[in-house]
Amino acid sequence: MKEQLHHIKTSDNENIALWKLSPINDLKKHIFLTHGAFSNRKTFTGITTFLCERGYTCWIMEWRNHGESSKSTKKFNLETVANYDMQSTFQYLFKTIKLDRIDCIAHSGGGIALTMFLIHNPTYKSKINTISLFAVQAFGAGTKFENKAKLRLGKYLAAMLGRIPAKIAGSVENSESYYTIKQWFNWNLNNNFIGENDINYLEKMQTIKIPIYSICCRGDKLLAPKKGCEQYLNAFKNNENRLYFCSTDTGSLEDYNHSRVILSQNAKRELYPLVLKWITE
Repeated sequence: MKEQLHHIKTSDNENIALWKLSPINDLKKHIFLTHGAFSNRKTFTGITTFLCERGYTCWIMEWRNHGESSKSTKKFNLETVANYDMQSTFQYLFKTIKLDRIDCIAHSGGGIALTMFLIHNPTYKSKINTISLFAVQAFGAGTKFENKAKLRLGKYLAAMLGRIPAKIAGSVENSESYYTIKQWFNWNLNNNFIGENDINYLEKMQTIKIPIYSICCRGDKLLAPKKGCEQYLNAFKNNENRLYFCSTDTGSLEDYNHSRVILSQNAKRELYPLVLKWITE
């Protein structure tokens, strides 16, 4: 497997790291991946190795202020990632590299950003074969009273500190600013998906008819609980979409948590093959 780093310049002058992982036996099939908050390309170490071994070329985009992307001094949120980082990256993939079609894999906030990007840039929808989401939801984490209380407390503490320390989030990446995460707190507390300029993403999600495979897990009780992932997937209103819930009660190897669902040996054994099957079928 060969690794190459491409630097993409956004329209607001940030440098975005785009990693190309090329297999020895290239099938000429390409997969785009992007991570969530408190993360970088290492989130996908397991699944990209798995896919490259099977002939797929993987392209991993790291958000601004993450991994090898530029350390931004400007405030940014998930919409910034969608409208600048992702927009410039897709333009590079399809206009400079001249890819024909791709499949997409996203974890957590990366899936939210991908959704917003496709709503703002509908011409790219025809270029995506499938989407696979790991622990992705935007507005359904506060349906239980206990969760809503935790979200309110989390938002209050983040506002007081101005950031969420990476160690608290269980990550070695940079801490996230309150500004970056504020939208996510508000969406889940208000059970809506309204962005800047009052755009209602929830209403527009049904315009995305790309087949989506959403994986959620029993151990992810707050960030992406089953109810939230289910609501998010249902908002696309596509009967082809599928939700897979990981639980030892139903035969899964473990209940998984928010990170292990994408980066663990058990995920490699039972979840990566499911994603590959979704892509190939």
